[in-house]
Amino acid sequence: MSINPIQSKMLEERDDELLYQKANDYGLKYSKKNLSRHVYPHDDALKELSIFDESFPNKSGNAHAILELLHKYGAPATVAQTGGRYFGFVNGSVVPVSLAAKNLASFWDQNTALQVISPISSKLETVVQKWLIKLFGLPKNTVTGFVSGTSMANFCGLSAARYRILSNRNWDVTELGLNGAPPIRVVTGRQAHSSVIKAISLVGLGKKNIEWVDVDAEGRIIVEQIPPLDQTCILILQAGNVHTGSFDDFDSICKKANESGAWIHVDGAFGLWAGATKKLKHLTKGYQYAHSWAVDGHKTLNTPYDSGIILCNDEEALVSSMHMSGGYIIQGDGRDGMYYTPEMSRRSRIIELWATLKYLGHQGIDEMIFGMHQNAKLFAKLLSSKSDFKVLNEVVFNQVMVQCETDSTTTEVLEQIQQLRTCWVGGSTWKGRKVIRISVCSWVTTEEDVRLSAESFNKAIAMTRISS
Repeated sequence: MSINPIQSKMLEERDDELLYQKANDYGLKYSKKNLSRHVYPHDDALKELSIFDESFPNKSGNAHAILELLHKYGAPATVAQTGGRYFGFVNGSVVPVSLAAKNLASFWDQNTALQVISPISSKLETVVQKWLIKLFGLPKNTVTGFVSGTSMANFCGLSAARYRILSNRNWDVTELGLNGAPPIRVVTGRQAHSSVIKAISLVGLGKKNIEWVDVDAEGRIIVEQIPPLDQTCILILQAGNVHTGSFDDFDSICKKANESGAWIHVDGAFGLWAGATKKLKHLTKGYQYAHSWAVDGHKTLNTPYDSGIILCNDEEALVSSMHMSGGYIIQGDGRDGMYYTPEMSRRSRIIELWATLKYLGHQGIDEMIFGMHQNAKLFAKLLSSKSDFKVLNEVVFNQVMVQCETDSTTTEVLEQIQQLRTCWVGGSTWKGRKVIRISVCSWVTTEEDVRLSAESFNKAIAMTRISS
């Protein structure tokens, strides 16, 4: 049997233990440095990324040299999101066992479309579905789809809602599409996340058709302002405002909305995990009366990227909206994952999600997430003690929103903090004013990390005064 040169070369490298050991060693070195290094890469490291600007190679390369290139020039140009002082976007760290499980799963390289393709993925998705239903306290008939993130989970939830609402009016959107379909109303708060707006657009319901509801000072939808609902409505609520961390009043809204026949979807990218804790569960009271829920694993739960989950208590609606068929498809005796997600081919992200949940357990999740809340409260307390900073929100979860006296000062201070690189925070706008947004969502973060970061704020404001 003849073997071509590249095949022969890769067969040798497949069994080259040193190659994989080198990758593991590089990873461990990176992980150890991540706790003490500057959060954002230095300018020199960013400039050296130019080494990757090259013409497409004509011949095959050296596997060891490629890893060395990534380690020498790639690692220094990363952002230390897995450390303890990254508070920019809502990006979690990684629970150690989940990273190890992901590395192991990389060798397995499983496609989770069908049980027959990956029995282990099918089994773990089945197990985790049961765990999540119990953990979140959701209806027993809830089903799950494991997707890339909440953006895709919101899309799935709204697709299921679209299918059910139109099906109830004798319109099969899977067969007939939206052209000529009965109208669907979409109702949500003015602080809805951009991923929700994107999902509304993607499912063809149109951003201009949204019926916006006013929100209170914390970004929570004002219950009394919700328009009359009916069976043609999708009501989108929020578990965790990306600025304030606030939660909509599910208990007051959901039961009434259900009586009207509306579909309720909860965008809970990072906040839904409060419902899986004992100490913060009160924030999600009543959310179990919704029809679909979207949440990330790679945010508050600290699984590796990427990991999103759609939960839906109407299996027919979800499966029908993700419709897939083909003569070559072999249905299994157990779960075939592709029926619950838009993708057919899909990496087995369930492996690290399962490992994270099994490792932490209910107690570990409660302690980890409540610890993030405590660190957010400490951050707010330290900054509030300085007259230069004003904390704008009630810290109910893990978000802190800060403002200086003027927009220009807020912007300059933010830039100085980012230049100092002790921590990394992001900017935004709130009610037409510039703000600094702090998201505490890493298990690694300690009180010392918070204090060092708060001191960086103080240094930044002092430097801003000098420069002005």
